[in-house]
Amino acid sequence: MIETVLGYLGLGLVLSLAGIGSAYGTTIAGNAAEGALKKKPEGSGNYMVLSALPATQGIYGFVAFFMLLGKMKADPANGLLIFGIGVSVGLVCMLSAIRQGQVCANGIVGVSQGHNVFTNTLIYAALPEFYAILGLVGALMA
Repeated sequence: MIETVLGYLGLGLVLSLAGIGSAYGTTIAGNAAEGALKKKPEGSGNYMVLSALPATQGIYGFVAFFMLLGKMKADPANGLLIFGIGVSVGLVCMLSAIRQGQVCANGIVGVSQGHNVFTNTLIYAALPEFYAILGLVGALMA
């Protein structure tokens, strides 16, 4: 019984933590984009791309949720395993999205100041994304 409760708690955490991280990350970058639009409105396309990047971690949490849900339904005794995976992947996705949002916000500010940093910012923003992807891959391998 406790395994089942923990398993469903883990499912909720992987989905909610990844979503919370994406919400924070996109608003961090989005706030920078709003300020940048006042200074250099012609950069709005670049700002939008950089603001949207942290949303991907929420997608990874969504994918992990559905993959783990299948494991949970197949055998509720896997609850402890699913709880551990859910907490781990959820935290990695949350922190990755928040930090990625901060990298993107700095890139947005740089672009608005006339610096040619859009491509470099995409590369730097891909680094925290990599760890969210590793977390998802690890969850799928379990």
